[in-house]
Amino acid sequence: MANPPWVTNVTSSGAFFTLLTIYLLFTSLWLLPTAYLLWMVLDWSTPERGSRQSDWVRKWQVWRHFKNYFPVKLVKTTELSPSKNYILGSHPHGIMCVGAFCCFSTGYGGFSEAFPGLRANLAILAGLFRLPIFREYLMSAGMCPVSKPSLEHLLSRRGQGNAVVIVTGGAAESLDSAPGINVVVMKQRKGFVRLALEYGADLVPVYSFGENELFKQVVFPEGSMARSLQTIFKKLIGFAPCLFMGQSWGLVPYKRPVTTVVGGPIPVPRRPSPPEEMVDHYHSLYMEALTKLFHEHKVSCGLSESHDLRII
Repeated sequence: MANPPWVTNVTSSGAFFTLLTIYLLFTSLWLLPTAYLLWMVLDWSTPERGSRQSDWVRKWQVWRHFKNYFPVKLVKTTELSPSKNYILGSHPHGIMCVGAFCCFSTGYGGFSEAFPGLRANLAILAGLFRLPIFREYLMSAGMCPVSKPSLEHLLSRRGQGNAVVIVTGGAAESLDSAPGINVVVMKQRKGFVRLALEYGADLVPVYSFGENELFKQVVFPEGSMARSLQTIFKKLIGFAPCLFMGQSWGLVPYKRPVTTVVGGPIPVPRRPSPPEEMVDHYHSLYMEALTKLFHEHKVSCGLSESHDLRII
């Protein structure tokens, strides 16, 4: 059974290239990492200016094998016009965002074929773009920091046809990722709705069925000491330490199908300074649309009729 390469990328590549760069600074090859670090300083703001996507990187054959391993499938429910901009809210986070990564950051996920004329950019933890060499791969795959300057650039400086994908539940949502659990952290996540109003970008709910089935995890109850430590760690470094287990040394996801369903757009007017009442209104519409999307597709995507979506 093949070891999916995204697992290696997430768990080791960033740390590996950082340590390699530091090590080479103290060898006879010190000039190479020095030159690269100087280039990195000069290139520091590129991730927040749309990155530099490479179709060659996104079309690496390894991503086709990655998609087929689970397999991952994208389901289109309606048309999205390339004459508009969109913010796609991707749920759930899971342990490694396999569905979002495959569908929106590789050339084999099916997004370009399903929605011709749209450019998808997956917004991820900004700190990952500070890791030497690894940042180059992230940008080549079309990923961008989930920071306000980065998101504003994508929605205002590149014309129309932009689909900005945000895993809105973030690290907090990963703490509730486990087989049989369908929890979405959403009730207090309103920043993406405000951004949509400021730039007139339609909101689109996306749900990856099967994402939470890829790893087993010890889910600590709210209020427990372990959960409190996870929350503190998340606030300090930006991601949550999860006690998860897959197969093959625990890092390889289980081979379970992942079906990423892209819902219909919620029309959003442009209001540069939207009042809180308007933000709350469109936030409620989004949660209703996400819940409807979940229940309409849960059975066809492998869940039973009794499964429910819990929004916290």
